[in-house]
This record gives sequence, C-alpha cells and structure tokens, in this order.
Amino acid sequence: MSERLKGHHVAVLMGGLSAERDVSLTSGKACADALERSGAKVSRIDAGRDIAQVLTKVKPDVVFNALHGEWGEDGCVQGVLETLALPYSHCGVLASALALDKDKAKAVMAAAGVRVPGGGLFDRFEAARNHVMAPPYVVKPNAQGSSVGVFLVFEGANSPPQELLAPSWTYGDRVMIEPYIAGLELSVAVMDGKALAVTEIVPSTGFYDYDAKYGEGGSKHVVPARISANATDRALRMAELAHAALGCRGVTRSDFRYDDVNDLLVLLEVNTQPGMTPTSLVPEQAAHLGIGFDDLVCWIVEDAYGRGGAGRTG
Repeated sequence: MSERLKGHHVAVLMGGLSAERDVSLTSGKACADALERSGAKVSRIDAGRDIAQVLTKVKPDVVFNALHGEWGEDGCVQGVLETLALPYSHCGVLASALALDKDKAKAVMAAAGVRVPGGGLFDRFEAARNHVMAPPYVVKPNAQGSSVGVFLVFEGANSPPQELLAPSWTYGDRVMIEPYIAGLELSVAVMDGKALAVTEIVPSTGFYDYDAKYGEGGSKHVVPARISANATDRALRMAELAHAALGCRGVTRSDFRYDDVNDLLVLLEVNTQPGMTPTSLVPEQAAHLGIGFDDLVCWIVEDAYGRGGAGRTG
C-alpha cells in the first residue's frame, strides 16, 4: 500500500440526486478504494441535500467530488463547498455550471474557435410533434450527461421520438437538437490543461448510448484512436482549447464526432467530472501514458489541495 496520502482525510461524494446516480456510486467506490490504498483516511458520503451538515460534522481536509449530472456537477454542490471553505476536486462553480449547460457551453467554445455542432434548443412538445430539422439528428437534454435521455432519429424516420412526451421525461421542456454526424466517436482527456490521448469508441449497439457506456461489453475502446496524425493533433488541441475556454481545471474529458470521410471533427461537449468506473475513458488514457489509476486519483486530490479552500470559483 502506498503512503502518498497518509495523514490526509478525504471525503468522497458519490451517488447524489441525478439520473446518473448509479454511475456516480461506481465511480465513487473506485476512487475511495484507491485513496485508501494510498494511505488516506476516507469518508464515503452518499450525497443528499443535507451535504453541508454532513461535511461540517465529518470535517475532511479535502473533498473528492465523484458526483455526476445535475446538482453534483452543475455548480450547486461546488457552491456549497466554496461556502464551507473546503478544497474540492474538479472544476469550480462557474465552469461546472457552464459546461453542463450544453447550449451556453457551445456558444463559449465556438467563440474560442472550437468547432461544435449546429442545431439549438427547442420546445420538447414541438420537437415531439414535428421534425424540427431533417433527419438524421440527435435529441438530448440540455443539462445531463452519460447519454441519459439521448435519442437518435434516423434518416427516413416517420415521426420524432415520442418519448419526449412520456410522463417519465424529467429533463426539462427545452431539448438540444443537433444534426447527426456520421463517423467515429472519439474522446480526449485533459489533465492540468494538457490533453492525454485520443480514444476511439466502438459501441456494440451502433450508438454510444447509456448502455454502451456502462453495460457489460457495451463498447470497445481503442487507444490511440485509429485516425491520422493530423486528426489526432486537432482533437488534442481542440480539447485543450475547450477546457481553457470554459475555465476548467483538474481533469476533464471532451467528446467528439469525427466524419473521417469528409475529415470533419466536431466537439460535442466537455465533461467536468468524467467517470472513474472500470470502463471509463480517462483512467484508460492515463494508463496508456503510464499513469496508474491510484496515481491518477491521488493527483486529482493533490490538485484540489493545491488550490486551497474558498474563493476559487472558476
């Protein structure tokens, strides 16, 4: 067992209130286990709305935020941690809120020179009645991750996705609709402002949905991606540019679509708290560069320590 974090008390926030709760529990457990192997005292916290009171009682030195999706990744929990003057991992209030809002994030990234998809926000009831653009296109919530609530409308489809009208739809009345870009699914992790590698994702279902991301045998990851050196360099550069434009810090992951026939590379979104599950992309890219999982998790905690407590809301 490593002694790298001996004497440090780390609270790992996991679970939470979003649709990505199960993924967060898996990420949180993996990170907590790694921190314990590195000598840290770890408090595992299934985060609820009483998180301020729980953390005040627990009194950690630093917080590892392994929450995903709304509330845990959109600046809300980050604001609580700022108020408590606790150092915490990943992005601050502003960058977290901005990155999870797909519409606003796309505007900021485009202004910085990052190529993003077209489309925009539409009323979900209108989008369920008629095609708002010619298929194929993608429908997704404006503020969710892990491909929750994402639908691909294929060319020749007779009607839009009627799931938008279901009582189970809880992702808001405005949805992001973007033209579907044929080609490869790519992902790039950025660590301390530097892009690590490009992963090519080959989903077994033909579409990189929630099951393909987290299900058994759902997708194959190829590192480095089987693309040209020029396309690789562009993906690395765009991920770094997007990370900086949104004001991110620590570790992020940018997701791309690459039409290799027409050499069109488009950045879809930036994940400010990427998954740290057994099938997650960031740990795979770090390992490709010789950074083990435990070392990666330790670095994230040490990076949080380096920023200190309150007053750093980027």
